[in-house]
Amino acid sequence: MSAQAKIYSLFADKLYKVCLKYSKNRVDAQDTLQDSFLMIFKDIKKFKNKGSFEGWLKRVTINVALQKFRSKSVLKFSDQEDDQIAEVSEDTYMEDSKIDLNVLLSLVRKLPGQYQLVFNLYVLDGYSHKEIAELLNISIGTSKSNLSRARVILQQEINFIIKLEHYEI
Repeated sequence: MSAQAKIYSLFADKLYKVCLKYSKNRVDAQDTLQDSFLMIFKDIKKFKNKGSFEGWLKRVTINVALQKFRSKSVLKFSDQEDDQIAEVSEDTYMEDSKIDLNVLLSLVRKLPGQYQLVFNLYVLDGYSHKEIAELLNISIGTSKSNLSRARVILQQEINFIIKLEHYEI
C-alpha cells in the first residue's frame, strides 16, 4: 500500500495531464485517472523494465482513456482520401500566433471525438499513423485524414481567436 501511495504521489499530476488531453472536462479526466491507477496497480507485474516506468504508466493511461472513449460513443472516423482535404502544415497554427497553451488544449477538447483522439495521439503523444491505426482499428489513411481535419478545425478556431484579439481595444 505504501508503494502504491508513493507511485500515486510521484505520477498522479503527470498522468492527470494526459487524462485531460483525452477528456471533455476535468471530472472525466479525474475518473480516467482513477481508472488508470486501478489498472496500473492491477497490471504492475506486467512492467518488464523495458523502457521507462513513466512511459509505461503513460501508455496504460492512454489505453484506459481510449477504452473509455470507445465505450461512451461510436466513433465515426472519416476515411476520405487525403487529397480531398485542405492541407494545413504541422506548424501553421502556432507560427505567428500567441495562443495560450491552455486555450489550445481547450480547443482540442472541443474537437469531435475521432479527431481529438487522432490529434492527441499523433501531435501530443508522438504516436505514428501506423500505431494510431492499430490502436483505433482504422487505416493509416483514415488516421492521416482525421488528423488533417482536426488541424483544419483548429486553424479556423485559432484564426477566429486571433481576429477577436486583434479587434479588442
